[in-house]
Amino acid sequence: MHEIEALKKQIESIQQKMDAGSTSAAVDGKLYVEAVIAALDTGRVRVAEKKDSEWITNIWVKQAIMMYFRIMEMQDIEVGPFVYRDKIPLKRNYKELNVRVVPPAVARYGCFLGDGVVLMPSYVNIGAHVGSGTMVDTWATVGSCAQIGSGVHLSGGVGIGGVLEPAQASPVIVEDGAFIGSRAIVVEGVRILKEAVLAANVTLTSSTPIIDLRTASRTIIKGFVPERCVVVPGTLEKDAPHGSGKIHTQCAYIIGERKPSTDLKVSLNNALRDFSVSV
Repeated sequence: MHEIEALKKQIESIQQKMDAGSTSAAVDGKLYVEAVIAALDTGRVRVAEKKDSEWITNIWVKQAIMMYFRIMEMQDIEVGPFVYRDKIPLKRNYKELNVRVVPPAVARYGCFLGDGVVLMPSYVNIGAHVGSGTMVDTWATVGSCAQIGSGVHLSGGVGIGGVLEPAQASPVIVEDGAFIGSRAIVVEGVRILKEAVLAANVTLTSSTPIIDLRTASRTIIKGFVPERCVVVPGTLEKDAPHGSGKIHTQCAYIIGERKPSTDLKVSLNNALRDFSVSV
């Protein structure tokens, strides 16, 4: 803990120098920046963490990631017959981590993958945190700094957006036990709370209306999906500008909840059957 606090102070000091116009501060503090990325890679620090039921963004960690991009040099990376050119090396030691990685899945150094994570051909960016037992299915992407809980299923083609800049912005968060259906998109710091279910093709941005059909008043929320809720895609009819007719804008509907169960797989199957949710 003392080591992490010391790193925080160093990164904040480097950032102050950069804000004051220094062009060499990040390079001069390279050892501290690299230490933060190494801590991210092993899960000793996170871009965001839950404290007293609230998610707190560690701005200094995001700043360190941006410094890392600044100080790293482009290099060729050869993987079998493939050649890449990038600044960030690839993650390694999957056997020791007990992580299954199916070719051609890619995880960048500086992301954390918990015990038992499965990466089908997919992509996990630097700063992301993927909890134990989570499945990242085929062609799913986990953007930089996204926080994915344990026992989550990101179905085929899911897009979890990265929120690296600005540093104070909250990343996308998917809490434990959530199920994200095929081709769903979650961006702009939206939070999917514990054990929620998103049907296929749901798109959630920070401004997407999420309409709760469980209430007579049809409460509208934005920016988060409550625990255990089942969400499907939808549209809202609105008047087009200049009296040119009607348009339909994207929204999402909460149509119910997962039933209480100690077996999350059974609970999920019940939710999909009861509400005819496609995945």
